[in-house]
Amino acid sequence: MKTLTTEEAFAAYEAVRGRLPPAGPPGAARRIGSIEDVADRFDVFLLDAFGVLNIGETAIPGVAARIERLRARGKRVLVVTNAAGYPHDLLMARYDRLGYSFDPADVVSSRATLSDAIGGHELGLCGLMVSRATGIGDFASLRTLRLAEAPEDYARADRFVFLGSAEWSETRQRLLEDALRDRPRPVLVANPDIVAPRENGFSIEPGYFAHRLADRSGAAPEFFGKPFGNIYDLAFRRCGPGIDKARVLMVGDSLHTDVLGAQTAGIASALVTSHGFFAGGAVEHWMDRSGIRPDFLLDHP
Repeated sequence: MKTLTTEEAFAAYEAVRGRLPPAGPPGAARRIGSIEDVADRFDVFLLDAFGVLNIGETAIPGVAARIERLRARGKRVLVVTNAAGYPHDLLMARYDRLGYSFDPADVVSSRATLSDAIGGHELGLCGLMVSRATGIGDFASLRTLRLAEAPEDYARADRFVFLGSAEWSETRQRLLEDALRDRPRPVLVANPDIVAPRENGFSIEPGYFAHRLADRSGAAPEFFGKPFGNIYDLAFRRCGPGIDKARVLMVGDSLHTDVLGAQTAGIASALVTSHGFFAGGAVEHWMDRSGIRPDFLLDHP
């Protein structure tokens, strides 16, 4: 699988800023130790997954215990993730393997955000960017076909849905670009991430291919997930009525998804600097280049 460097990943996000929500007022970027240091200020903690709970298939040490201590203080902790490649049951099993215990309702994914948005609407035949290993799972009620190397499938589809890119290829990308130039159709992207941090670098995610598609075919992808507000709207609904946004903190490892998403949603943000996107890097340099600044910088999640 191709991977990107931090510089390449950052540049890719900056190149598509016109398709992302605008940045809000810059935060103070006050450095603190961990999320427990601000537990008195917030009632709800929204945690990214990659770079906060885990790196690839490895849990970040100490985070599960910190979550349990927050819960013991009466705090609500939810996962807000762009991991659209996994059906919800597989996603829950994955967190369980990593040593995390979450109620299914407390895991809010971009995949669930798309599912919530389309509801019972008739979408026609959906061509899916999806990995064979995870399958379509909770999208089984839709009329779907898995996009591979057959050009006729790209011609038949009424719309295209991006879930996971682990098995996507340059051949498939070219077929999709050609199909959309021939006949424009809706493109729904359930993972806006351009990259995700792994043990050996940054993997390329569906957002990377969606933005390239827009550049080369003229398509206008519709994004579901961070940094767009729709995933936060779903998270707020899961928290119940009367949620005070001033008491909600988004914790993530990315300026362009987690921090920008928190600003879009009108909540506070904390950027993890020890793991994930900016692990070991000079985060002030990246904040200055992007103009996106969180409220807090975390030494540890």
